[in-house]
Amino acid sequence: MIKNEKIAPFSKSFLVAILIGSASLNAQKKEKWKLVWKEEFNYTGLPDPSKWNYEVGHIRNNEQQYYTNARKENVWVSKGALAITGRKESYPNEFYSEENKTWKTESPTAQYTSASINTLGKVGWKYGRIEVRAKLPQGAGIWPAIWMMGTNRSEIGWPKCGEIDVMEFVGNQPKEIYGTMHFPDPLGKGNKSNGNKITTENLGEDFHVYAIEWNEQTIDVYFDDKKYHSFSVDSAGVGDDNPFRKPFYLLLNLAMGANWPGPIDDTILPQKFLVDYVRVYEKK
Repeated sequence: MIKNEKIAPFSKSFLVAILIGSASLNAQKKEKWKLVWKEEFNYTGLPDPSKWNYEVGHIRNNEQQYYTNARKENVWVSKGALAITGRKESYPNEFYSEENKTWKTESPTAQYTSASINTLGKVGWKYGRIEVRAKLPQGAGIWPAIWMMGTNRSEIGWPKCGEIDVMEFVGNQPKEIYGTMHFPDPLGKGNKSNGNKITTENLGEDFHVYAIEWNEQTIDVYFDDKKYHSFSVDSAGVGDDNPFRKPFYLLLNLAMGANWPGPIDDTILPQKFLVDYVRVYEKK
């Protein structure tokens, strides 16, 4: 790269035109949307209880972390951002049971802690642009996610409620971001998935915007301003059972361990999943 070289007048004009054109396109894009819900994390303390609930315990996928309830060591808002922190520590398992042993209840103590917050029972959305600006943790065994499930999950279960993975990242693939839809097979043969990934750099060093744009026909997945996957809503069926024509709620969590992210590297802990904001838009 050549440095400190003067730019010719034509080049300056050309660059200015590009910048103006880019700003115009961004402005036009924003003009299509109306902000209907936001969480800017401009306060200090635990996440706003009028907006967020907690998952507690060992929840899914044989993950090793124990999600704690409103514990500042694992979830805290300060300096304009939410921090979800995964830690290596011994923590009592309130669901421990000698009589009813499962992977969730068989141990009296967990060896890792983290947090998972969600908007279930607070707010949900059907269609729109869901946008989260975040900086990702790094290291083997790390699995942060920005995702959504149907607000009817407790009534009909997964996968019937549907799942939209706005962003998934696993530390053993440090340059890749995944966006995926999960849904019941319309032909009644279990569940199906449809997604894609994008490869990029500096995921643990910089904040990026992870988003979906969802309407009656498609769910488009974005990394910053780049669309890297488009899902046809009709792929999940054309009838009333299609989960992507019903409201969804949002989850933010930092999982650790399990099959996909692999074994946890204890030497990299603690790790923080930082969220600058969450914004939800509807079409004007």
